[in-house]
Amino acid sequence: MAERKLPPLNSLRAFEATARQLSFTRAGAELHVTQAAVSHQIKALEEWLGLALFRRRGRAVVLTENGQNYLAAVREGLDILADATDRLTRRQDSGVLTVATLASFAAAWLLPKLGRFRALYPDIDVRVAASDEMVDFARDDVDLAIRYGRGDWPGLEVMQMMTEDLFPVCSPALLQGPSPLQRPDDLRHHTLLHDDMRETWRLWLLAAGVEGIDPHRGPGYNLSALVIEAAADGQGVALARSALVRDHLASGRLVKPFDIALHAEYAYYLVYPARSLTHPKVRAFREWVLAEAGAA
Repeated sequence: MAERKLPPLNSLRAFEATARQLSFTRAGAELHVTQAAVSHQIKALEEWLGLALFRRRGRAVVLTENGQNYLAAVREGLDILADATDRLTRRQDSGVLTVATLASFAAAWLLPKLGRFRALYPDIDVRVAASDEMVDFARDDVDLAIRYGRGDWPGLEVMQMMTEDLFPVCSPALLQGPSPLQRPDDLRHHTLLHDDMRETWRLWLLAAGVEGIDPHRGPGYNLSALVIEAAADGQGVALARSALVRDHLASGRLVKPFDIALHAEYAYYLVYPARSLTHPKVRAFREWVLAEAGAA
């Protein structure tokens, strides 16, 4: 393709506005520049073209024949460019928004709330990429991520969403029966359920002053959501994360048999590259999810 020979865009905008207003002053006001700046842009364009586009009559200007012929093409080109820009901007304002987060957090916290986001922003389709792998914003097609950790991710915007506590939960059925769960010592008669962080049971039993219980015994699951479901099914007692069991406790599927809780070392953070905030859909989700976390 041959190299395009195009004048500067600012000169074309100044020409179109002046041709429409027939005034350097009014064109400058429209473009938020001075009259002198408009005059300079027109002079530069005429020199670039090698012909006159306007005739000056005192403070007024009129188009030359060349200017009239050129105006139609310039106006059409600017309209095409403006329309393409508008369509692109609308796609950024709506369309698909990809959020990466942990599978358990997606299932237990984020997904139940997404209906409220869609009611507010029906033109934005949220795609949840659930994985325990850390997303690479430079490589993966992801707009934002919700991560669990200490908040130390260099090169990214990091906003804390919520902290959490750790405490035992179980099915209401375990509060009854031949070995009712009434005191922390009663855990010796029940199955302990674990996620990948088995050490947390040892820390909780230590805080509760319970001795003589192996904190590592019992089945394990690689997802916290599976641990929660096993506990709700009555298979044992899980050491739950408050952010993930709030709805289960509210519905009564799970109960919290003891008041003793550990404050988690890690927290949930919303992370994203700073450039993502140029997209209104990203800003909309950020404000919404932070509000949801604050309400929780």
